[in-house]
Amino acid sequence: MSSSVTPGPSLTGDPRRRRRESIIGRLLFAAAAFSVLVSLAIVLSLIGNAADFLTKIDLGTLWSSGWLPRRGEFDVRTIVVASIVVSTIALLVAGPLGLMAAVYLSEYASPRVRRSVKPILEVLAGIPSVVLGFFALTWINPNVTQRIFSTAGGFNMLTAGIGVGILVLPLMASVSEDALRSVPRSLREASYGLGARKRLTTLRVVLPAAVSGIVAAAIITISRAIGETMVVTIAGGSRGDFAWSPIDSSPTMTAAIANLATGSDNVVGDVAAVDSLYFVGILLFAFTLGLNVLGDRIVRRHRKAY
Repeated sequence: MSSSVTPGPSLTGDPRRRRRESIIGRLLFAAAAFSVLVSLAIVLSLIGNAADFLTKIDLGTLWSSGWLPRRGEFDVRTIVVASIVVSTIALLVAGPLGLMAAVYLSEYASPRVRRSVKPILEVLAGIPSVVLGFFALTWINPNVTQRIFSTAGGFNMLTAGIGVGILVLPLMASVSEDALRSVPRSLREASYGLGARKRLTTLRVVLPAAVSGIVAAAIITISRAIGETMVVTIAGGSRGDFAWSPIDSSPTMTAAIANLATGSDNVVGDVAAVDSLYFVGILLFAFTLGLNVLGDRIVRRHRKAY
């Protein structure tokens, strides 16, 4: 007597649905591949034109008295130092204020206050950088910078750094708040159960647990500050002289690109002036890539799983 086995239901699913999912997967892959190809094309274009720039100039001009393209002076030190100074000032402004705002929104603010304050930060992030640059030039410089440093000129890196700090403050606050709110509630409750108050719990439990996210927020903030253009161009001025002091005017990498591309430094003054734009672009790319790699390593080292 033969026994027959009834076949079970097919687990392969509806063929039409599988075809649709396959098409969607291919479209998503094509979108991802397209973005990678565009990024690669940009980098290759920058590298090629930057190499042409280096062949057209005397390499000794890369360490001269300032960034003055129409005179054939391409002092890399000038724009790199200015970028570091402005970005450091911006981080000193946005870092503490943004972190304190994040702690307040995450640990102290009531849901009603959080719903009111969070949109204000988002509106601040939406202010056009050209408007903030004009505000830094016409208000921050005369009322803050020049009151503290009487020798500060009409354009200086300190004013530009403060303006950039205000610009990136919402980014620091938002990313830090997300990191703080991702800390499990059980850690807070355990601290309260041991008799710790909210202040001690925040300082000794929540902040150390969210340190990887806070570091990531700082890295993103400083990367955004290095890439800011309009604020540093308007408030920092277009002088190409080398300067260490924050109360002096000196161009950042982005300001150097903007000044040269808009013709304010007479692009036709030197045969290699236009190609220097690509060289500065490579410098910006290297800085941003280095910060991202550094941030990723720090986050991986300090990341905690709960």
